[in-house]
Amino acid sequence: MNPIRLVISDIDGTLVDKSKQLTAATADAVLRLEQAKVGFSVISARPRSGIMPIAETLGIDAPMAAFNGGIIFRRDGTVDEHHVVDADVVRGVLDLAKDEAVDVWLFADDRWYASRDEGVHVEHERLASNQNPIVTDDFSDYIERTDKITFVSDDHALLKGLAERCAPHAARATIVQSQVYYLDVTALAGNKGDGARALARAFDVPLDAVVAIGDQFNDVPMLDIAGFAIAMGNAPDAVKAKADDVTLANDADGVAHAIDTLIFPRIGVSA
Repeated sequence: MNPIRLVISDIDGTLVDKSKQLTAATADAVLRLEQAKVGFSVISARPRSGIMPIAETLGIDAPMAAFNGGIIFRRDGTVDEHHVVDADVVRGVLDLAKDEAVDVWLFADDRWYASRDEGVHVEHERLASNQNPIVTDDFSDYIERTDKITFVSDDHALLKGLAERCAPHAARATIVQSQVYYLDVTALAGNKGDGARALARAFDVPLDAVVAIGDQFNDVPMLDIAGFAIAMGNAPDAVKAKADDVTLANDADGVAHAIDTLIFPRIGVSA
């Protein structure tokens, strides 16, 4: 049997459905996983405020990862690791974007600062972050303590071009499109590969005993290092190609399906 001891799940597009809701079927499956003595944690581009409702519902007291691993924290408020974006990178990418038709979101001090508070992506982020944005056009006060910058645009070609211009900063930060309409800049350690490694260390579990579940390109670094990698049914084909197996989509309780049909058989447990 594969010695699975820890499951690490992405949240948006994976653990929750398209309405950003955690379904009862998925919550029940996570409970059964923990009853089988397998650890469970989450890693997300969300801030801590957006992860806490998930942690409360699932009763996760173990370490979790916000900002793709930029913050390793616990439900009681303890912070085990905190990596902010290099200040020169923050200045550089903000300068590159200043003349572009993109919305700017900056996360610092557990708050969400945004260049505007309208639009469908803002409404989605209100749910994901579990807070309202503070509208500003001056981010200078937060440059030294930025956890994440997200550039937002439905002009996918424009955003891809901005990502290419930001590439010279990639030696000192993690710069990746988490969606075709989001370009995220996090700390160099704020990537899901390093984040998954940090969670595995916190659980005292080797990587070959870790299962990673995700749906997007920013999940690939953890899919690459996990002992068993599962892609969601709603993932792009290129992400599915990085996984060992594919489960159902997030709107079809894909994480629950993965636990019951892909993980439990490997540890000799019946769903």
